[in-house]
Amino acid sequence: MTLAAWFGIRPQRERAALNRAYHGIVRQARDPRFFRELGVPDTLDGRFEVLALHLFLVLNRLKGRRQEVTAFAQGLFDAFFADMDRSLREMGASDLGVGRRVRAMAEAFYGRIAAYERGFADEDRALAEALARNLYGTVPQPEAAVLQALVHYLNRQREALAHTPTNRLLQGEVPFLPVAEAARPPEMA
Repeated sequence: MTLAAWFGIRPQRERAALNRAYHGIVRQARDPRFFRELGVPDTLDGRFEVLALHLFLVLNRLKGRRQEVTAFAQGLFDAFFADMDRSLREMGASDLGVGRRVRAMAEAFYGRIAAYERGFADEDRALAEALARNLYGTVPQPEAAVLQALVHYLNRQREALAHTPTNRLLQGEVPFLPVAEAARPPEMA
């Protein structure tokens, strides 16, 4: 199912909000600074990881809320995997292979959710380890300063999302901080 077709089965207002929110997540994840300055590999895997990380931040913010919010979070999750399905098909994956690959991506995403939630619950070291394993799993590990910048980035984004009213998120407004600003530790600001 294409992303447009998936959005088509929802009421117009919700479709528009989900579309704005999902595309805001994608726009933030595509910021070239992740690949150019923070060393995330600019590959299919690297792009998936950065997108999954930003989707996690939003889903984590919406977690445990009322039914309407849970439905919106599910809509974002579904849109993400509809987008992954479409992308794989555009890259020429066979119909039989797409389902298997999307299933593997879903399992990987659930693993990321668990790792990042543990990282937020523990100290920054656990979050840095999860980032090193997921974002940099296919390349040499980055310097500790890069991981600390990413930990700082995630903590700042999480804080900004926590201060965003839920109704604003449900309208599709996902106010991510600019990458350069959020990744700069206070002592470097």
